Amino acid sequence: MTVSSELRDDGIRVVTMNAPPVNALTVQGWFDVAAALDEASADLATKVVVLRAEGKGFNAGVDIKEMQNTTGFDALIGANKGCFAAFKAVYECAVPVIAVVNGFCVGGGVGLVGNADIVVASDDAYFGVPEVKQGALGAATHMARLVPQQMMRALYFTAATIPATELHRFGSVYRLAPRDELDAVALEVAASIADKDTRVIRAAKEALNGIEPVDVNKSYRFEQGFTFELNLAGVSDELRDEFAGTEKAKK
Repeated sequence: MTVSSELRDDGIRVVTMNAPPVNALTVQGWFDVAAALDEASADLATKVVVLRAEGKGFNAGVDIKEMQNTTGFDALIGANKGCFAAFKAVYECAVPVIAVVNGFCVGGGVGLVGNADIVVASDDAYFGVPEVKQGALGAATHMARLVPQQMMRALYFTAATIPATELHRFGSVYRLAPRDELDAVALEVAASIADKDTRVIRAAKEALNGIEPVDVNKSYRFEQGFTFELNLAGVSDELRDEFAGTEKAKK
């Protein structure tokens, strides 16, 4: 199962992504994440969500091999719609979402984390948006929620990564922990939210979203438009073929 969801007795819902080897999610995987977060919103017994992952790292973005081994543009369109749905579900979840980042968090992973309310990360974790290397654009909206504007641009143009220790210094990572203590620390933070009146916390989440200076859904959708342009120009398939070892651009 790519995505599982468990509601604990204390009201903490743990949503886990598990898509070996690197948690690069298929089209269906992204929609499964969205469904899990929507379920959390609808369930009044859920007080807070912990979004975590099994394996080597938190998330490696979209499954490029799925995209390049699928004829036509269905997988590309599906991945764009799936990512939009997942990021939106995290942001609009009626309760706070704590992203628990183990190891790498790149591409679409940054979309999930940037839209989360709180970030807890392992002390060896790192973040990046390498989309330009695959002929795509996206998640700058969400990286801009983690780092200052010029830093975001530098990371975006160079496809470089930034360690969680730096994000902790910026304040966008709330807590750092060794990997073997990460889940415990995340649950500790979640418990400090779950012990509050959930009616107040749900109202607070809606209020904080309402005063955001940037519409993250519209901003990300704008970015996605350029990905489609690059794909129609043939640039994206060429670069994705290099990554995936496929020859879709020649077909």
